[in-house]
Amino acid sequence: MNALDTMKALAATSEVRVAQAGEVIFSSGESGASMFGLLEGSVRLCWTTSDGSDGYELIAAGNVFGSGALVTTDHRRLGTAMAETACRLIEMNREKFLFAVQESPMFAIELLASVDERLRDLKLSERS
Repeated sequence: MNALDTMKALAATSEVRVAQAGEVIFSSGESGASMFGLLEGSVRLCWTTSDGSDGYELIAAGNVFGSGALVTTDHRRLGTAMAETACRLIEMNREKFLFAVQESPMFAIELLASVDERLRDLKLSERS
């Protein structure tokens, strides 16, 4: 089981969101209050690094993103997430996140594993 599986188990129909290719899911600098699980499609997450260069990550179906919004007070998005292709997403707010962690403590570990895997992939892609 992974973090997205737990999100799917807890999601209500109203929490599933559709985004068309090119649609902005969230923008850099805006307040963040939810994270997303990508059911179908791909998302491009773009940001500007501390040295002023641009970076990006392509997020594939089966992954979660935007989790910083659930663990940081007064969170501001560090990047812009845009649907690269048509997407189906699950949106999880802080209340649902805390419920998931309380009811299924493994959810927190699954989420950390997902974030760690994405970070490793980014570091490897920077080397190439």
